[in-house]
Amino acid sequence: MKNKSISFDPIYSVTSKLLDFIKKISAEIAILNTRRFPEVVLAEFERHAREISAFSSTSIEGNPLPLTAVKQILKNLPKNVTDSQKEVVNYNDALVMLNKQIEKRKALSMSLPLILHIHEIVVSGLLSKGKCGALREEPVFVNDPRQRKTIYFPPDHGDVPLLMNELIDYVKQNVSKIDPIVLAGIFHKQFVIIHPFIDGNGRTVRLATKVLLAGMGLNTFNLFSFENYYNRNVTRYFQNVGVTGNYYDIAETLDFTAWLEYFAEGILDELYRVSKALDDAVIKPSTELKEYHKAMLAYIEKKGFITDREYAHITDRARPTRALDFNKMINLGYIKRFGKGKATYYKIKKNE
Repeated sequence: MKNKSISFDPIYSVTSKLLDFIKKISAEIAILNTRRFPEVVLAEFERHAREISAFSSTSIEGNPLPLTAVKQILKNLPKNVTDSQKEVVNYNDALVMLNKQIEKRKALSMSLPLILHIHEIVVSGLLSKGKCGALREEPVFVNDPRQRKTIYFPPDHGDVPLLMNELIDYVKQNVSKIDPIVLAGIFHKQFVIIHPFIDGNGRTVRLATKVLLAGMGLNTFNLFSFENYYNRNVTRYFQNVGVTGNYYDIAETLDFTAWLEYFAEGILDELYRVSKALDDAVIKPSTELKEYHKAMLAYIEKKGFITDREYAHITDRARPTRALDFNKMINLGYIKRFGKGKATYYKIKKNE
């Protein structure tokens, strides 16, 4: 074990390529945050994002289950689950837990207890209880199955607590100093380098990285899955996030720049994919807004509310179709009904 302690101070450069990715990500997030989508569409995307994330993140680690099987498992949990099925269920459970906490607190602070809790859920029923949610207390090695040899020797287990605390302190100290994309990327790679757990490192760090990205102003759980980008080319992911050699020989000279470019590219790629999918979703007949729907929203935005009589004055819709219009807008999550009978009126539904 190394006794000499050096505070974590990563080497990286904000290249023109990385800066371009960051600017495009910020612009895409700003556009998404100003748009309104029907609640039924967002609910569908949230479900699909969890399916894709659970499938992709476990697939990266070698889980053989196809996406169709993952969807079925998350819909109807089998009575006797295999380890492969358990991996998927655990990942989804961790996503649900983190999503609820983020919605409740708006933002989560990165901490070792949070990381340990994520790990505990991820490996529940797959590792012995003493190793679930606990930093490793033994050596680990990273092997290349193609070369059939060890390619990376992570730090000694005795150094893991110090290294993890240094990483978490680095994140906390730089939340308002370093761009969120860069900070999340640095956290992700350094976590992999430390390799703090016996198993479940990749799944845990991808979930923890989501926590950091959620602080950007876009709820990454509800909309997209950056794991999807990694899973489309697993070899490229491991080439970028992984390292070779002995930790103590390479730790002080590692350059994070290439990884950060890849990391930002993946987030932007997934944002573009989801943005297009959202556009396609809202033009379906069941969710598409007609001119009279838009007129209703515009009236409410101007006056604060609308009644059936007022809606009749601004459109030529018959009474039965007006009722259908109000019900559709309620079901899509745009408006909310207040009052009863002739005193009924409608207002824009606020996000709660």
